[in-house]
Amino acid sequence: MAKFVVTLRLPDFFDEDFIALIPRHRAFISRLIEDNVIDSYAISADRTRGWVTMNGQSAEAIRAVVEQFPLYRFLRGVEIDELFVFDSKASHFPAISLN
Repeated sequence: MAKFVVTLRLPDFFDEDFIALIPRHRAFISRLIEDNVIDSYAISADRTRGWVTMNGQSAEAIRAVVEQFPLYRFLRGVEIDELFVFDSKASHFPAISLN
């Protein structure tokens, strides 16, 4: 299974319809994290961009999942890039404790 990073461009203004969908969106993202479809999910401090690291068979399969995001219709852009290397602390074995 390949790993992808998805870059999301968020709207300039969050209207009531957008804000109302946030809880549903967060629940959907949490479910994908539990199912190991999403490894990480981040939104920039200025709330203009987001990055999602995802596992899937192809860019098309990843796009099909992203299109199910409750907030998808509000996104101004979506870029999907397959990763060659993805390394993180979470992917390493935990430190050994002799206690």
